Amino acid sequence: MTAFPLQVCGAFARHAADYEGQAGLQRGIAWRLARLCHTLPAPPPTAPRADLGAGSGLLSRALLHHCPHLAGHPLLQLDLCPELLARNPLANHHTAPLVWDLNGGLPAALQPAGLLVSSFALQWLEAPARELECWGRALAPGGWLAVAVPVRGSFPQWRQAAAAAGVPCTALELPDADELSHALSSAGLHTALQQRLRFSRPALSGLTTLRRLRDLGAGSSRVAPLNPSQLRRLLHHWPPGAPLSWDVLLLVGRRIV
Repeated sequence: MTAFPLQVCGAFARHAADYEGQAGLQRGIAWRLARLCHTLPAPPPTAPRADLGAGSGLLSRALLHHCPHLAGHPLLQLDLCPELLARNPLANHHTAPLVWDLNGGLPAALQPAGLLVSSFALQWLEAPARELECWGRALAPGGWLAVAVPVRGSFPQWRQAAAAAGVPCTALELPDADELSHALSSAGLHTALQQRLRFSRPALSGLTTLRRLRDLGAGSSRVAPLNPSQLRRLLHHWPPGAPLSWDVLLLVGRRIV
């Protein structure tokens, strides 16, 4: 495992106790994706199902609420962070959760899969488009894949402040939406749904915004942290009263044959 996945896992582990209280956007996206899945055809009944990067189980719980027909065949809760899985009420309920690094592909037991879902996890992987294509290729005929992921174009306020301050932007580099869409088609899936949505969090000071991300466990970056002088310059140029915005891609694909 490379350094960055370990950094991400450590950050979420340190803040696992606070995750549910801080993850308002993640919860809202999970419920939106689950509602959109309500009318989709049922996946193959005997093929394995999994929530990839399940964390505390927000998406799986939303799916059980909106898609009660899935309750008879529970989703494997898979995540790299055991501390988050320990706070997942669906983990160990039917099947033991699986601590797994998705940068290494899917477990053999999930192939071919009937249902793979993931929300706010793909962006942490080393090669999101490549892994998404692998997930699509792992589906059995009739199986489907549902993903929500923040994409490039998010955090314009942060990037503008960094440019004005002349300091590096330490926001996570997010995957390109077009590349992810192409990965779905390259896997041979029929795209049943594709939506790109913008969400804004309440307007806060720059320092409070960055602390909220840290307290969520989502403050990891491949860019070195700013030194105190750089941070002061960034906060000085942070646009006052500007809400932090996220561009989120929702993708649902199905293997027809």
